Amino acid sequence: MGSFKVKLSVIIPTRNRASLLQKTLYSITRQTFPKEVFEVIIVDNGSTDNTQQVVEEFRNKIINLIYIYDNNPGLHVGRHRGLITAKSEILVYADDDIEAFPSWLEAIFETFKNDDVALVGGKVLPKFEVEPPEWIIEMWNKNKIVSYLSIIDLGDDLNEIDPYYVFGCNFSVKKSILFEAGGFHPDGMPENLIKYRGDGETHVSSFIKKSGYKTIYNPKASVYHFVSKERMTKEYFAKRAFNQGISDSYTDVRNGFKRSLFKFRMKIFIKKYFFRHDVFFEENYLKGYQYHQNEFKNDKKLEEWIKKENYITDGTILT
Repeated sequence: MGSFKVKLSVIIPTRNRASLLQKTLYSITRQTFPKEVFEVIIVDNGSTDNTQQVVEEFRNKIINLIYIYDNNPGLHVGRHRGLITAKSEILVYADDDIEAFPSWLEAIFETFKNDDVALVGGKVLPKFEVEPPEWIIEMWNKNKIVSYLSIIDLGDDLNEIDPYYVFGCNFSVKKSILFEAGGFHPDGMPENLIKYRGDGETHVSSFIKKSGYKTIYNPKASVYHFVSKERMTKEYFAKRAFNQGISDSYTDVRNGFKRSLFKFRMKIFIKKYFFRHDVFFEENYLKGYQYHQNEFKNDKKLEEWIKKENYITDGTILT
């Protein structure tokens, strides 16, 4: 690296998606931002495919490339290993199935020149594997946000936005503020450990909003997000709704907040009446919430897990 200072740390947790990661890394080699002043940290969360081999293929194309293997389950593990390893104050979190605009890193760096900015996001445009069904096209065209597919388009103007509109697959945050927030909460759990799921980057967004820090949307800091044919099914959306119920239950437990079943039923009814396609899966959401509430009541270890102060240095599940 010589005398160059690392100005951006790109952090990509991954697991068994080598072919997609290859496209992500290729898009990073095409950045307009100087290669000497950013690093790319790949955190392999227990892959059994050729992920490490794919990373090594880019060793001569990405100057500052770091590979870390950590098979402790959970997306938060990879995110925090990247946080601890990163040399820069600006952390650029990305998923292993994005392809970045050439202007991505340059735009992120320019946006953070404003010291008041804590979080930066951009467009996350769909790269559909196959032609989407009509109901997904209708969702997307309605307001250009489909949270269950992590895709969003807020237009072509640079604006201050609500931090909840920055999705985890394109999430750039100041390191100091991430530490201040206590890091990310658990996310991306394997199916057999799904009850240990938390509210992921939503916790960080909530902290940024409550603290009054600025979040900026920069359309030049955008990516394409691969949407597989498996995700374009009602079964997948139902699963995402169930998992969101778990996440919201986790948040409520941490905050000591209790919701009544009646309030949930009214919320579902109102959303179905007014928004229709957006809430195909609210019943699954309710099932996920109730599942997690029951597990919390019956599992002392889960209660301890949920109420951890932070997961940065102690994010390992003790089962």
